Amino acid sequence: MNLRAGFESEYPFASNFLELGGVRYHYVDEGRGETLLCVHGNPTWSFAWRNFVKDLSRDYRVIAVDHVGCGLSDKPQHYEYRLAKHIDNLSQFIVQKDLTRVTLLAHDWGGAIGMGAAGMLPERFSRFVLFNTAAFRSRRMPRRIAVCRWPVLGPIGVRGLNLFARAALRMAVCRPERMTQPVRKGFLAPYGSWNDRIAILRFVQDIPISSAHPSFQTLVKIEERLELFRNFPMLLVWGMRDWCFTPAFLDEFLARFPKAQALRLADAGHYVFEDAHEEAIRRLRAFLRDHPLSVG
Repeated sequence: MNLRAGFESEYPFASNFLELGGVRYHYVDEGRGETLLCVHGNPTWSFAWRNFVKDLSRDYRVIAVDHVGCGLSDKPQHYEYRLAKHIDNLSQFIVQKDLTRVTLLAHDWGGAIGMGAAGMLPERFSRFVLFNTAAFRSRRMPRRIAVCRWPVLGPIGVRGLNLFARAALRMAVCRPERMTQPVRKGFLAPYGSWNDRIAILRFVQDIPISSAHPSFQTLVKIEERLELFRNFPMLLVWGMRDWCFTPAFLDEFLARFPKAQALRLADAGHYVFEDAHEEAIRRLRAFLRDHPLSVG
């Protein structure tokens, strides 16, 4: 079965796999030079970074991973789909590929996972570019996400009807004309069945709102280690019409990282990489030029 049928030109990259504990971890690895590591959220996959990979790989090495259960990675049905495990997987990937002086690009869950890996391996990171995400505790949860956590109805909606991924194609963008048929196919292709959608549901269930949640202490550790990167170059790219990771999350990041730059995109939503990828890439290129890595 060709999972790329109908969107080949949107995602023309070669697939690579790394085995992590018997599970295949998919990634794309394009271009040469300084390493830009792209980490996606839920319910997306490395496809979300395709415009960044196409453009930036002309001058940089751009790697975009798929979390276990997502994209073209394996989707085991009995697996520890927890924040700590995703962090461990990304950390293992970084070590096994011997990635150094990494610039992290992260969105949604990718923020907590990426900053979690950075906290584990601070010597391997150099710069941070965060897009509509969080890496600290919050009690904010939109009702439209909270209902996906309800027993019975949540699994039926998310895994049975694919409502979470399908709704995002409308609710996470402000420029629906950009969601062409090939783009829609690209986002949905890896999630064609009940089994394929296991990680989408597990991510929703893994949002640690209360201290009793199994991933709460993992998030606390991520938050505590943010201080390690207080003086690192950081760019915050924000779709200001995001109803999930609202501008309040941007303000929280700026309070924690007062030296960070911010690109506020007034007419972009949660899928900022769809609504405003041209402007985001332009600003990202300027950020990378203005903060060159030291020689050696």
